[in-house]
Amino acid sequence: MGMTMTQKILAKACGMESVKVGEIQEIDVDLVMVTDVMFPLVPDILESMNCKKPHSPEDVLVVIDHYAPAPNISSANQNKYTREHAKRYGFNVIENQGVCHTILPDMGYVSPGSVILGSDSHTVTYGALGAFSSGLGTTDITAAIATGHLWMKIPSAIKVVLTGKPGDNIQGKDVILNVLGQISAEGARYKSIEVVGEGLKHLGIDDRFTIANMAIEGGAKNCVIEQDEITREYLEGVLKKDFKFVTADDDAEYDEIIEVNLSELTPQVAKPSSPDNVVPVSEIVGTKIDQVYIGSCTNGRISDLRKAAKILEGKKVHEDVRVFITPGSQEVYMKAVEEGLMKIFIDAGAFVNGPSCGACFGGHFGIIGDGEVCLSTTNRNFVGRMGSKKGLVYLSSPITAAASALTGVITEYQEGL
Repeated sequence: MGMTMTQKILAKACGMESVKVGEIQEIDVDLVMVTDVMFPLVPDILESMNCKKPHSPEDVLVVIDHYAPAPNISSANQNKYTREHAKRYGFNVIENQGVCHTILPDMGYVSPGSVILGSDSHTVTYGALGAFSSGLGTTDITAAIATGHLWMKIPSAIKVVLTGKPGDNIQGKDVILNVLGQISAEGARYKSIEVVGEGLKHLGIDDRFTIANMAIEGGAKNCVIEQDEITREYLEGVLKKDFKFVTADDDAEYDEIIEVNLSELTPQVAKPSSPDNVVPVSEIVGTKIDQVYIGSCTNGRISDLRKAAKILEGKKVHEDVRVFITPGSQEVYMKAVEEGLMKIFIDAGAFVNGPSCGACFGGHFGIIGDGEVCLSTTNRNFVGRMGSKKGLVYLSSPITAAASALTGVITEYQEGL
């Protein structure tokens, strides 16, 4: 029996010709990423392991992005502790650059076939480039930091086959929301989601990052997207080394095969309070909103901002709606400035934040209050996720979010709105 893309990556990482689903193997790790939220636990765990010198400190990235800039004294002290101890161990500290899952690929840390572990669940994002990437708890992450490898069970897989050509109002967010609606929040638990098909050629690299990013909302261990010329063009712009695509064998075995016809797909939205509570936008058109949030590691890339700006240009957001725009990185921010997108947002009445995880996880930069409704392009809408437990969060694409910002209610975008 052949191997999936995930099996091939993990087989290489443990020095074997092949691996089987369910086996537990010792996997060599290429890169470990720790965010400011979880890093303060790492020094204590290393000490408990009597680890004085981690295996490859140069392959450990510590990203300060959640509490960035620090919104209060407690988080300021936590960031201070993180900087001091990360430097003591020789780890690379990245700060003031943006959200980890946006900046790591753009800075050339991700390549096809690499194994990347992170302390944030949305580390699955890097599978958009053919990597095996997964979020783990701090103890496991620290073990990988200390030794350079980790025991791991080989996951089975779900294949998602994309066909057809999407309409102009469809983004990668609509694709993954539709998939989550089909498989549920438990449907891919400890499985790989592998995305393939002719429909991929109509989805840019930013859309692919979005799809991989939200695979975790179905419980997936990781997500790998089939690589093609779109992948190659992106990688050639950011990598300074050679790379080789990873492909699944024709006879690879999957637990389930799901087909999404992009030609028939309509804009999707996840209702409160789970990312798999998905319906077509048309079913809840007219739902009143108080806030729109466009950004995060899910939808804060330049193409997301371009599409939102195209809708908002020359118009004003609804008087009853607050609109927050949060680019995923400083690089995205600068591109948006150079292209005049920021002026469009500000002229429309939106507020532009610096790159940060901010309101996405309920930290700062636009959290919601009691009884308020937010339409967000982020990845989670759990109770209390973006602020008050008495608030409600809906998830959508930037296109749907921007269109709704103009009307004050959830709206299905149509040309000429």
